Amino acid sequence: MELPLFYIQKMKELLKYEFEDYIKTFENKAYSGIRVNTLKISPEEFKNISSFNIKGVSWCKEGFYCDEEEKPSKSYLYSAGLYYIQEPSAMSAAEILPVKENDAVIDLCAAPGGKTTQIAAKLNGTGILFSNDISATRAKAIVKNIELFGVKNCVVLSDSPQKIAARFEGYFDCVLVDAPCGGEGMFRKNKDIIKNYNESMLDICKKSQKDILNSAAKLLKNGGHIVYSTCTFSPDEDEKVINDFLIDNDNFDIISIDKKYGFDSGKPDWVKNGDKRLTKCARIWPHKMKGEGHFIALLNKKGIADEMIYETEKNSDEKFLKPVKDFVKSNLNVDLNGIYKIINDMVYIIPPKMPKTDGFRVLRSGLLAGNIKRNGFEPSQALAMALKKEEVVNFADFDKNDERVKRYLKGETVEFESIKNGWVLVCVEGFSLGWAKAQNGRLKNKYAIGWRWS
Repeated sequence: MELPLFYIQKMKELLKYEFEDYIKTFENKAYSGIRVNTLKISPEEFKNISSFNIKGVSWCKEGFYCDEEEKPSKSYLYSAGLYYIQEPSAMSAAEILPVKENDAVIDLCAAPGGKTTQIAAKLNGTGILFSNDISATRAKAIVKNIELFGVKNCVVLSDSPQKIAARFEGYFDCVLVDAPCGGEGMFRKNKDIIKNYNESMLDICKKSQKDILNSAAKLLKNGGHIVYSTCTFSPDEDEKVINDFLIDNDNFDIISIDKKYGFDSGKPDWVKNGDKRLTKCARIWPHKMKGEGHFIALLNKKGIADEMIYETEKNSDEKFLKPVKDFVKSNLNVDLNGIYKIINDMVYIIPPKMPKTDGFRVLRSGLLAGNIKRNGFEPSQALAMALKKEEVVNFADFDKNDERVKRYLKGETVEFESIKNGWVLVCVEGFSLGWAKAQNGRLKNKYAIGWRWS
């Protein structure tokens, strides 16, 4: 692997006698992993049903090392939303963010959504989660991943952090800033990052990092927490960003990150006039830990939170909701709680007390329940993934070795005897995959077209 010369020189200056140990890591494969979706299954239960050769990630109890050669994306477990494929070090930032149930949380630079799904699992269906990426194309990946995970309480935006901060100042208990960066810590994993690595790109990243972190500070309640993370080693993008932020924001402090898992400390000596508190930050080095490169800082906003009042969303007119309510009554054993909002015949179920988001580019508002059509209501793939089999009247549950599972995931019609006609939740080993329409022992496939196996 050919690394930029100016990068090699910089790393030699930073690491000194450790440089040779670091550079040798490029002779080995990058670490790969999966993180279990605790909205659907516990890590212990997952270990019992998984056929993968997995080993626990010490800093994330839901995380496991898993070899890419086992093709985790081609498993029914993945299609059932039981885990997210994620590099192990990338699990650290959301793990460190002290999210509690019923919190309001925002992931500001969220695509493709791995950290968003991790935060959603921590919220456990409570509170509200905003997930944002300024690129609408990249933000579409967030939508896919929250739907796969069965997340009900997430709003996906595609707007600038500055615009969001102007509307929702002081609203959030926790903010995650996984900042755009030079990506030095991912060189071993993704060679394409090296091709785009240059000084002008790094200058753009540095400005973005400062601006995004300042927006995060405005979004945060007094007493709340920010995690700032990057996947780069550069002190200019790590310690210096935090050092400059502390100079400009004396109402913030750094919270020490536990180093028991092998995390290294932040390096105040790598920054001119570096604040000694920077040692409370954490660094992950591939020559010291089983993961790629990361930097994490945990910040706390001093003070006591004020009660913030925002205009909230309201139910759409009840007369337009009749097809939805009829579907729920006939096909589900549970109520779908929340605010029902119809947008262009799409029915969303929004978390209670969700503030209005008019004027923003909104890709998803809570749970997309389905579409109102001329002949009634058609449930969505997202709703299927958010339901358990005991919550529906009609389900078809297949054994994992049943060849009909693969056929269903490819979009084919499959046979299933002794089931009444109508909407059916198709499951494998008790976990939902999607919808079908039963007719005389045949399941007409309603699995989302964009999700189908090739």
